[in-house]
Parts: sequence; C-alpha cells; structure tokens
Amino acid sequence: MNARLTPVPRIAVTRTLPEPGTTSLQHAGFVVDQLGSTGNPGVVELAAAFATASGALTTLADVVDRTLLEQSPHLKVVANIAVGFDNIDLVAARELGIVVTNTPDVLTEAVADLAWALLLAAARRIVEGDSWARSGAWPGWAPDQVLGQTVHGKTIAIVGMGRIGAAIGRRARGFGMQVLSCSRTPKPLLEDPIGARRLPLHDALAEADFVVVVAPLTSSSHHLIDAEAFAAMRSNAVLVNVGRGSVVDERALIDAVRGGVIAGAGLDVFEFEPEISAELRSLPNVVLTPHIGSATHETRAKMVQLCCDNIIRVIGGDSPLTPVG
Repeated sequence: MNARLTPVPRIAVTRTLPEPGTTSLQHAGFVVDQLGSTGNPGVVELAAAFATASGALTTLADVVDRTLLEQSPHLKVVANIAVGFDNIDLVAARELGIVVTNTPDVLTEAVADLAWALLLAAARRIVEGDSWARSGAWPGWAPDQVLGQTVHGKTIAIVGMGRIGAAIGRRARGFGMQVLSCSRTPKPLLEDPIGARRLPLHDALAEADFVVVVAPLTSSSHHLIDAEAFAAMRSNAVLVNVGRGSVVDERALIDAVRGGVIAGAGLDVFEFEPEISAELRSLPNVVLTPHIGSATHETRAKMVQLCCDNIIRVIGGDSPLTPVG
C-alpha cells in the first residue's frame, strides 16, 4: 500500500470557500477538514491538519514550506487557489512526490477587468472625485477640477505578457492604445494578435503612459520595478499592479508618487500584505483594492471547482488538470 494514502482520504481546506465549496470533495467520499473559519490558520493549525491530510486546498496566504511538507506523511497534492504559487516550496514538494496545482485560465478575464478598472480609476482620479462628491463640499462644476490623464490613444506597457497580460492588451486595443510587451522571452502567440511591440523593460517604461504589472514573483522579478525603473518612467505615467506585491519596491513607489516622479498608481497587491503602509494609504492619487483581482462569483466558483477536480484526480491516481512545474 502506498505510504502516502490514508484509508479515508482527508482534505485540509485552509479557508472558507464560496460556492460550490467542497461539495465535490464530499461527494467523492473525502473527509474535509475545514480550517480558517475565524481567520487565517496559524502554523500550528496548518501542521495539525496537514499531518493527516492526503490533499490540501490552500491560498497564497498559506506558507507551505519544506517543514510543513516534511511533517505531512500522507500528503499527495496541494491545490493552490491562485495562478501564483510562490507560497509553496516546489523543490521540497517535488522531492517528496507531492503534486502542486494552480488555477490558470479561469481567472484571466476577471483579473484583466480589475486591472482596467484600476487603470481608469487612477487615470481619471475616480476615488478622489467620489470622495469629494460624497463630502457635501463640492461647489459645482468648474473647468479646473480633478483633472486626470486621457486614456484613449495612449501607450501602455505590460510587464509580464502571459494570458492575463494579453487580455489587458486586448482591452487596450479597444481604447486605441499602442501596446508594449515586456517579457523575458518573446511571446508571439500572445503579442501578435494584439499588435504588441516587444521592448526591454526600461525602454518600454520611457515610452509608456500606463504601466501594468502582471508578472509573477520569482527571484528575478523581486523589486523589478524599483527606484531606477520609476526614474525611467514619464511624469504623467500611472502604474497598475495586479501581479505580485513584491515585484514593485513599495518604498520606491511611495517616493515616486509623493515626489511627482509618476502621476499615480492603482494597486490590488502589496509587498507586505495584508499590511498596507500608512504612507501608501495616505496618498490620494493611489487607488487601493484588497487583492480582489479574481473576486467575481463566477470566477471564484470556477477556481474552487478546479482545485477540487485536481485533488480528486491526483488522489484517484490520475494526472492533474493544471500541474505546476
């Protein structure tokens, strides 16, 4: 008998999930250990659940490191409910024969929508205008009020030309924009249909009116957008980040916005999340959303179901639908 199997497979689910939830896991005959009902599960709670689990459904906020994996003798699969997987020690998982999966494709359009919403909100100063309109102090229309940036016909640089980046590029073309692609390798199947021109990062930053970061977090992308990168950008430029918080040097971003090096930013991810610095929160020309790129009813339901399907397949001896690595 395989040492990684338990007689009745148990699945550790680290957060309360939206519908359909764990229904398919229960229908498959698994015992579901639901964690995180009162918030983020701690190290001790995770370790206790993983110790008897054949599978785990995790989020980016869960640190699945070598220690946790080595203490999980029955674990066969970790299904991360995200495209990213930098919270999981892939080397350790591979050595231990544990499959890791993610949820690509199903959230592409939702994240691209959110990126576009942040771009428009930051460019047109929507949040500032909304606050003023709600304050009761707005005196009425005047020609010099809340002037923002024109979006139509401008140039956008997409840092990380994957599926989501291409979806953002399609939206940009609808606004008559020139699209620049910043990626480590050419992506003709994604770049050509949207007419994207591939440029080195700092060359693209120098041309772009809008810079959208969709890059995953790796050792080479950490602080990819740093003080030097901001210095290369136009003073009217707006930065949007829907990738990973640490791809952008948050200190450098605050200094760039505060010093007028760039015009503003729209952020759905943060370097130290869930902590968002008071300095960042105080900047009126920065739009903040709490990591809701995939947060639509339809998208989250598809993500949950994909995680469950991957777990069922791996524990049943089949290949996962969306393996990582």
